[in-house]
Amino acid sequence: MKISSLFDAGNIEVVSLDRYDDIQLKIRKDNGSDFAQWFYFRLQGAPYQPCTLKILNAHECAYPEGWHDYQAVASYDRVSWFRVQTRYEDGALVIDHTPLAGSVYYAYFEPYSYEQHLNLVGQAQGSGLCQVSDLGNTLDGRDLELLTIGHEVESDLKIWVIARQHPGETMAEWFIEGFLSRLLDPQDATARALLDRATFYVVPNMNPDGSVRGHLRTNAAGTNLNREWQTPSLEKSPEVYHVEQKMRETGVDLFLDIHGDETLPYVFLAGNEGIPSFDARLAELQQRFRQHFLLASPDYQTEHGYEIDQFGDANMTLATSWVGETFGCLAFTLEMPFKDNANLPDDDYGWNGQRSLRLGEAMLTPIYGVLSNLR
Repeated sequence: MKISSLFDAGNIEVVSLDRYDDIQLKIRKDNGSDFAQWFYFRLQGAPYQPCTLKILNAHECAYPEGWHDYQAVASYDRVSWFRVQTRYEDGALVIDHTPLAGSVYYAYFEPYSYEQHLNLVGQAQGSGLCQVSDLGNTLDGRDLELLTIGHEVESDLKIWVIARQHPGETMAEWFIEGFLSRLLDPQDATARALLDRATFYVVPNMNPDGSVRGHLRTNAAGTNLNREWQTPSLEKSPEVYHVEQKMRETGVDLFLDIHGDETLPYVFLAGNEGIPSFDARLAELQQRFRQHFLLASPDYQTEHGYEIDQFGDANMTLATSWVGETFGCLAFTLEMPFKDNANLPDDDYGWNGQRSLRLGEAMLTPIYGVLSNLR
């Protein structure tokens, strides 16, 4: 048997590989931080063997409660991913699976590779409706790309969508793929109507370094980007610094920050009730957006989510809080599950890349629903 993870987004450490029924592993922490939860590795040499893979340090991960009712994903070709039997017991995450081939991959969630990211950017540019620009370098020297879609005239509404501040939340970039696919479709009436009145600024991956390194939550320096928005720096968080600079240049009328939640098995939005400038106008906009989103996608719901901040209690280091307060605009954090969506469960696939993609397509509808009220 052999286990490897020296590939894009790979993350695992082998403790013991002596027996098929007692493969012992550990998740490697994000560089420079204590965050750990993302795993992605390849098992070879165990076809048709009933394997038991134990991640021994699951109880030490960032969100141990996220392991309850969680099922890992597996794939033979890294294209089709399915859920496999998984349990959390005695502080370890235990995967029970009999591979049907000599090579199989396991991951925390369906990966979205850097190669896929580059293809996504290239395909968007190839549509003829999208301009690709470089905002600056990451700490590892990778490009931080901005996709600009629209006429960029002063009268346009300015809509910003960013994803994957936390690199292990790969569902966020799957969401962006669906969002762009529909927005760039010249035959889609909603997309055409939006682009008649708005310019979209999309950052498909805020954290390419962490994505490639196999991090859960931080960039190359071990910085959680979604705690940097009040005081970003080129030394610790150039990704946020460069995006903020561009936002100040363009302005923002609507902001969406796309994430995944380790614990809650639901799709939900977190709003801005806690920012100092929250008022009746923003409250009405939030409610209108949510109502349109409920109609656009049955995967979205409003019953479960984060506790709503009291007025004035917002954490201003978060992207949604900082952008909403700085620009006086409607701003949301969208969360998708690592588990299944409890409202519409799927035993074979759970929540996955395709469902995230479809949610991205659906997002155009609530944006269109509030467009006339953003200013």
